[in-house]
Amino acid sequence: MTGPMMNPLVGPGSQPAEEDGSTLAIMQMPSGMTTFSTPNLPEREEIAGHTAGLAVLENVLSILKDWPDATAASVDMSALNAADLDLIHQVLGEGEVSAIGGSNIQVQESVLAGVWRVHITDDDGNVVRNLVEVGPFPTLILDTVFEGAKGGVGIPDTFAENIFNAPPLLPEINEHVAKSGAGVEPHVINLSLLPHTEEDLGFLNTALGRGPATILSRGYGNCRITATATRNTWWVQYYNSQDTLILNTIEISPVPEVACAAAEDIADSADRLNEILEIYR
Repeated sequence: MTGPMMNPLVGPGSQPAEEDGSTLAIMQMPSGMTTFSTPNLPEREEIAGHTAGLAVLENVLSILKDWPDATAASVDMSALNAADLDLIHQVLGEGEVSAIGGSNIQVQESVLAGVWRVHITDDDGNVVRNLVEVGPFPTLILDTVFEGAKGGVGIPDTFAENIFNAPPLLPEINEHVAKSGAGVEPHVINLSLLPHTEEDLGFLNTALGRGPATILSRGYGNCRITATATRNTWWVQYYNSQDTLILNTIEISPVPEVACAAAEDIADSADRLNEILEIYR
């Protein structure tokens, strides 16, 4: 299956469109926390003949029920027709988190926490794989985001003018990058609580580099997460409703917790999807 050409990678309309004209869009970030609401579902008689779409949703439910011990964590929808894709889009809706991984991976969480729509595109922006994945965060991004990343930041002998408080952070960053990984507690450097200059921030940005992934989360305010070019290191920044930066942190972890679905939320999603599908059984 192929899709239309890609629009810009960030912002509304940035995601590839479905064959039926609906879009997998990165959302505008609101000012408050969102809560689950049942999607606007089609009537039972309206889905006659959509057995393939319903089968995908039942498969997703099976994975949710078995998670984290499911043998497969994703369902490939690339062969579905537009009507079945539209049904799945209506049922899953759009949730709190969206992300891009380079120019070829686009992700949208559904209204069911831990259920993710994943589009993989070719270099021309055509959709080549269309997946639903179950888990805390899509593995396709996590498996590729730090490919080729450096294992730490360089520490120069001298620093430019007005760089005062960034230098002591460099050994701290390197220490925690070296021991970061699955099962290790995240290490957060709260720059908002530390005195710093614009030159300090610019130096840290250059030293860490920029990685290929950007995550937007509206679950706990307006949070923008950007991968760096340093292994397991992210900028995690919170903004108020006027788009003013109110909390600026560097987090060292495989993926920031604010972007992830919790285990109990994934269990709740199994119950919610089962309730939805009962309508059509």
